[in-house]
This record gives sequence, structure tokens and C-alpha cells, in this order.
Amino acid sequence: MPKISQRAQHMPASPVRKLVPFATAAKQKGIKVYHLNIGQPDIETPQTALDAVKNIDLKVLEYALSEGNIEYRKALAEYYHTLGFTDLTPDNFIVTNGGSEALNFAISTLCDDGDEIIIPEPYYANYNGFAGTFNINVVAVPSTIDTGFALPSIEEFEKKITDKTRAIVVCNPGNPTGYLYSREELQKLAEIAKKHDIVIISDEVYREYVYDGEKQISMFEFPEVSENVIVIDSESKRYSMCGARIGCMITRSKKIHDAAILFAQARLSPVLLGQIAATAAHKNDSEYIAKVREEYTERRDLLVSLLNEIPGVICPKPKGAFYCGVELPVDDTEKFAQWLLESYSNNNETIMVAPMGGFYSNPELGKKQVRIAYVLKQEDLRRSAELLKDAIEKYRTEFGLN
Repeated sequence: MPKISQRAQHMPASPVRKLVPFATAAKQKGIKVYHLNIGQPDIETPQTALDAVKNIDLKVLEYALSEGNIEYRKALAEYYHTLGFTDLTPDNFIVTNGGSEALNFAISTLCDDGDEIIIPEPYYANYNGFAGTFNINVVAVPSTIDTGFALPSIEEFEKKITDKTRAIVVCNPGNPTGYLYSREELQKLAEIAKKHDIVIISDEVYREYVYDGEKQISMFEFPEVSENVIVIDSESKRYSMCGARIGCMITRSKKIHDAAILFAQARLSPVLLGQIAATAAHKNDSEYIAKVREEYTERRDLLVSLLNEIPGVICPKPKGAFYCGVELPVDDTEKFAQWLLESYSNNNETIMVAPMGGFYSNPELGKKQVRIAYVLKQEDLRRSAELLKDAIEKYRTEFGLN
């Protein structure tokens, strides 16, 4: 019998994907499943991006450059110039196979076995997996739903810093909560990074989708830590191109860049076709982004209103991304989410949600919470809220919670 590594045995299951077999089984029984569990938008990818791939004039699909092809890196630099970061050049960018690989490059560049990264929680569940792959310890700083998942006090971060701390990871706006960091909050993190000479890894893949006239503040806006910032970006959510697997790691630090490029060379190259599609998407994106932002705003407003009408449900209104962190009046959302797929249907329909235990270092903190993604059409969100209300009532009756 083959021996399985300790690393594999301790790899956490994805809270977003581990229930997929139950959803598949439900569909095989003829039940329609509304997928609120995953950040896969139903928004159409820009036609210019699709056409660029369809009309490709290549005889050979060659390796791309390890750091990414120059045409795409130029497009990225120009995009960042529109954000006000005119000092960035193509040489500041390393193109990656999705934002996930960019995070892997950042973590593996900064950390050795046993080192630590500090992350406010709840956090993107795959941060745990990325850290575990490299035997790096995640040190969590909890936030709470009653504050809308606001950043914990800066003193809480200070308490967590040790001689093993290499970075603080933030996602802004946040996954899984949609929380948007203020300039004041980020300024305090910048001061900590400068004081302790650690790096801020800022995951900014949802930058465009910020609502109510708010503005996303990038960690690049703090010159005092210009050498201590890595920004993670991706085209997956910006242009609804999750399957293209194109992201990037950006830093002003030549030292960090030159170390990270070695990891890029070791994996050979990022996806060529994805870069072609993304380059085309960047050429006329302003109207597209504005239209999509408006749609997400309407979806958010509808969903949050409907959820907060359900007795016992608590749903803070997110200011960014397309997720809600939601508390439900159930005993265990892991059990509830599986029950939705195995035992519940209304008119042959059910919903799939992501239990939030997997978004915490201590799963008990998310035992009554789920992440809901408003990536479906408004009529589907309305129906999903109806199903959730009905399901909660039936679940509470079945398990004696009333």
C-alpha cells in the first residue's frame, strides 16, 4: 500500500468544493441546485477576450515567458497607471496561473518551514492550504459578525508578532465577508509592517467591485512600506474569466521579485491563451466594469434585504466583492449544508452554500455561519432566499431546534 505524506493527510478540504459530490447526487435525482457556494460569476466574459482566443493566428502554442509575455505585462502596467501607480513597469509584474499561484509564490518567497503569517479571520479558505503546503503556520486574528467583520484592533496584531512572523495577509475587499478596509485600518497595518520589517501581502482581486460610492484602497498607496508590499491580482473576477487561470504578483521590491521569479521559472510558464484573452479584455474594460458593478450592487441589495427578513438570520451588508458572511439559526452549518443537498428539496429545487468553519483557523468560530455568493441572476437569488427560509424552518423542526 503506498504511503501518503503527512502533508497530504493534513491538507484541509475546501469548504467550497467538498460538498460537490452531494450536489452532483442531488442533480442526478432531478433536483435543481442553486449554487451560492462558489465565486463563479454568471456574468458573461468580455466578447473581445473570447474573440481574441477564437481568432488566434498561431501555428504553435509555445511556452510563454516565465514572468509572463511582455504584451500582457504592458497591459497590466497601463492598467495600474490608471489607478495612479505610474511608477510601475512591466518588470514589477510576474504573471501567474491564477491568483492562487501568485499567493503561493509570495508565501514561498518569504517563508521557510515553521515561519508564520498573520491573517485576520475569517479568511479565504485556501490560505490554509497554501500555508500548509509549505509547512507555514497561519496565525489568525479573529473578527466578529457583530462588527460586520471589521478589522480587529491593531493591538491584537501586535500581540501575534514573533520572530517567526514574515507577513500579514489581507484580502481587500474581503472573501468571504465582503468587508472593505478603510484607509485608517490599512495605515495601521503599514505602520506595523514598517516597525517590524515584515511584508504585507495584499490580495486585491476584487478591487473593481466596491459599492455605495466607496473606493478600494491599495497597499501600494503607502510609500513608507513600498519595499514591503506584495499585491496579488487576478483577472478571474474582474472579467469573469475564472477558467483562464490568469493572475499576477506585483511588487516594487527587486529583492522579492528576483527571488519569486525563480519559482516562476521552476513551473515553466503561465497559460498563453489566458494571457491573450486578458490582454484583449484590458483594451476596453471601463464600460464593462461599470455595468457589472451596477449589477452586483443590485444583487447585493436584494439578497441582503431578503436574508435579513428571515427570522434568526444575521447578514451584515458587504461593501465589496460579491460575498456575504451570514449567520443562520441552525446548530451546525456543515450538517445543514449537507442536509440541504441530501434531504431537502422544494418543488425539486435546493441551494448549496459554503459552511464558514473552513474559513477560520478554529472551525467552531464559523459553526453557525455560511458564505453566500451573489453571483446568480436576481430572480435566482430571490428564489434561493425563499428556499433558504423554508429549509431553515424544516431543518429546525426536524432536529428539534424550535
